[in-house]
Amino acid sequence: MFTAKYKGRLALGAAAVGVAIALSGCATSDPLDAGSSNDDTNSDTIVVGSQAYYSNEIIAEIYAQALENAGFDVERKFQIGQRDAYLTALESGEVDLFPEYTGNLLQFYKSDTTATASEDVYAELADALPEGLTVLDQADASDQDSYNVTADFASANSLTSLADLAGVSDLKLGGNAELEERPYGPAGLQDVYGATVGFTATGDTTVDALVAGTINIANVYSADPRIQTENLVTLDDPEGLFLASNVVPLVNADVADSIADVINAVSAKLTAEGLVGLNVQSTVDKMSSDDIASAWLSENGLS
Repeated sequence: MFTAKYKGRLALGAAAVGVAIALSGCATSDPLDAGSSNDDTNSDTIVVGSQAYYSNEIIAEIYAQALENAGFDVERKFQIGQRDAYLTALESGEVDLFPEYTGNLLQFYKSDTTATASEDVYAELADALPEGLTVLDQADASDQDSYNVTADFASANSLTSLADLAGVSDLKLGGNAELEERPYGPAGLQDVYGATVGFTATGDTTVDALVAGTINIANVYSADPRIQTENLVTLDDPEGLFLASNVVPLVNADVADSIADVINAVSAKLTAEGLVGLNVQSTVDKMSSDDIASAWLSENGLS
């Protein structure tokens, strides 16, 4: 499911599914079953869906509550599963609105894309979508590959961007074993940013290795709650080494105009750091998606 050149994450793994199921009590054996006949359904109701992943469900709940605050009737169909299931639901009109990720979704529809920069990916995605689907404004928040260092290492070496790595010696990169051969791995850092790095396969212990000092650069997804809990610094990627995958509302074109103002206002407030914080509230503070969304909307003046 990856292109030869850019291999961003396409689907969320089974481990995330397990976390989401444990987190939420709203799942059913058939998430696409509305639980009532068509005669009982308000045709003006906006149906909001989510993946079976806690972070995605939080964003979906924010969308749902924002719409309710604006006077819309909303139905939730959360934890639908993988793209094959929920895109079918969107295209059929069973679901109207879904939080997606630009780069991953673009690769689903256009596997040979070479776009990586955020605005390029977003523009190409709009053209790649099938008739009947569209996207609203993308958020600054993302869930994608990123390179992180500890706050102490960033401070000691004046690091804010991957471009700053070129002047640092004895760099040790850690991540899953396949990272060594990926285009955004050691070779990509050298080619794009002039940074020379060694590589250690750290797998699931990547963040632990970074904190322990075994490595000093870690490949971590940009919405990982450990970025906040372990005081990590995500280095900017100005040259688009990674495939940008910003949070974006995927909507049925029939309802896009009616909900755009409400949902675009959410996207304008949803930052990368903010999404990490929301995920911390879920995984560490054990708050429900409903409470997380309500508090976020209030804090951002959208309730």
